[in-house]
Amino acid sequence: MNKGSKLPQVLFVCVHNAGRSQMAEAFFNRLAQGKARALSAGTAPADAIDPTVVEAMREVGIDVSCNKSKVLTPEMVEQADVVVTMGCGAEGVCPATFVKTEDWGLADPKGQPLPEVRTIRDEIRARVIELSKRMECNN
Repeated sequence: MNKGSKLPQVLFVCVHNAGRSQMAEAFFNRLAQGKARALSAGTAPADAIDPTVVEAMREVGIDVSCNKSKVLTPEMVEQADVVVTMGCGAEGVCPATFVKTEDWGLADPKGQPLPEVRTIRDEIRARVIELSKRMECNN
């Protein structure tokens, strides 16, 4: 179980940590209301959050414009109760051998028009809600 803190922790992993994983982290933290915590990170972090992702999240009342892409560390993985990769092949470089890991196989919003990013955003929100419910039942 979670070694680094008392709260259950989810780690969302993507290559650039500029789109999918950022959206998932923001949705999870809003939904968890302090009862659990999410972080996100990437294996090759981008310089900035994708502007279309920022716009799509603003539409649902979440501001990720000041978020920064973070590099994935072994400590992040060790402290997580659940590691979720976002369908970008990050699981091949994620050292998550002793934590529950799942892959969501999501499309990459990078370079996509806003309507496509909205679809990805809404799929992430639905999956985060389902994950949050599962974690509540396990605690």
